[in-house]
Amino acid sequence: MTPKEVIQFAADNDAVVMDVKFCDLFGAWQHFSMPATSLTEDLFEEGLGFDGSSIRGFQKINESDMLLMPDPNTAIMDPFTEVPTISLLCDVKDPVTGQPYSRDPRYTAKKAEQYLKDSGVADVAYFGPEAEFYIFNDVRYNYTANSSFHHVDSEEGAWNTGKEEEGGNLGYKIPFKGGYFPVPPHDRFQDLRTEMMLKMIECGIDVEVQHHEVGTAGQAEIDIKFKPLVEQADNMLLYKYIIKNVAFLNGYSVTFMPKPLFQDNGSGMHTHVSFWKDGKTQMFDEKGYAGLSEMAIHYIGGVLKHAASVLAFAAPTTNSYRRLVPGYEAPIYLAYSNRNRSAACRIPAYSNSPKAKRVEFRAPDPSANPYLTFAALMMAGLDGIKNKIVPPPPADFDIYEASPAELEELGIAQAPGSLEESLDALEADHEYLLEGGVFTRDLIETYIAMKRDEVDAIRLRPHPYEFFMYYGV
Repeated sequence: MTPKEVIQFAADNDAVVMDVKFCDLFGAWQHFSMPATSLTEDLFEEGLGFDGSSIRGFQKINESDMLLMPDPNTAIMDPFTEVPTISLLCDVKDPVTGQPYSRDPRYTAKKAEQYLKDSGVADVAYFGPEAEFYIFNDVRYNYTANSSFHHVDSEEGAWNTGKEEEGGNLGYKIPFKGGYFPVPPHDRFQDLRTEMMLKMIECGIDVEVQHHEVGTAGQAEIDIKFKPLVEQADNMLLYKYIIKNVAFLNGYSVTFMPKPLFQDNGSGMHTHVSFWKDGKTQMFDEKGYAGLSEMAIHYIGGVLKHAASVLAFAAPTTNSYRRLVPGYEAPIYLAYSNRNRSAACRIPAYSNSPKAKRVEFRAPDPSANPYLTFAALMMAGLDGIKNKIVPPPPADFDIYEASPAELEELGIAQAPGSLEESLDALEADHEYLLEGGVFTRDLIETYIAMKRDEVDAIRLRPHPYEFFMYYGV
């Protein structure tokens, strides 16, 4: 839409309030609101001032003034406010230089899209994320100098088979790792996921499927149709906003935390990627392995080469590495394969259509900032294409069953085992991200420094399970 069309859209929907949203460095939406009468064409040129020093990863206090520039193409009516509210996503701008802000993740994603076009490799990269999440009835946690605990509960949790419940315990609990595709009454959340899906469609997100996932306690997945990089990153933040609010309004709590439960599947965000040029896929060759073109193989080569540093963005929390462990369908091995879910890069075989040919990178999780994750994943693959990086041979076997010696002989490395390792990898391997000015050293250095604070926060605190192991020594 043009600014004029946005103003008319607000009037047609009787908007009383205008809400502006933007993304911090780590992938969380921030917002503030004002009367809808403030929505003028000048606003799209002049922007709105805000304090950048109060936003994670943004400005120092002595250079705090920043501008938000509303993007007219992102206008929707907020589906959750009592008062009719038009919502707009914003880019961040430096009011002194007049330039886009280097640490604005959305700007990084926009630069990545432009760099792809300038490269001549393709004119669009499509991303199809599959985000998973848990639905809980009760969530409690606390940490003090002398105590700590967390407790989550779900009406369908495997641990509740013996619980006395009001009206009687009717059973139908989901066993650990037994939640893939059960029908109601085992699946308690069919209607809730449907409400989430319909709300997404109402807000303009193309939904493909919703279902219960493998984990007990309401683990769920709602897949959305592939879109270009920036549009899909916008969609992912709106997706999380909708899911959390629909759950909250129904008396539930949703978490995108990668591993909230011990001994059950974590929540990933498998991300499908394909490159297109002049309306044609660049990923398909009927003579290639699994129907992949040489370009697609080189794309995989780049992704696997840089996977450890990509994971600093794609698996960005200390909790992410509780998920990336053997035994829970987690893609801990840096290999590729046709249909094989134990490899980090999988080539889905659901369709024989050339248009459907794509590469699925299975290591990301939904705690990631989608702007930075999709951009890093694209840049890693482009580096592979430009330098014709050939990955190790495809791993068409259960990698979990292979010995370390066999994996070493095949050249199959393992993903980092901690956030600290991924940050070390990003520190050592980020030149490919700087190509075309897509990422900046300033953004990468700030990101690493603040993420290392998270590593220290966990490292410095005693873990509750350490009392089980060590209290009596």
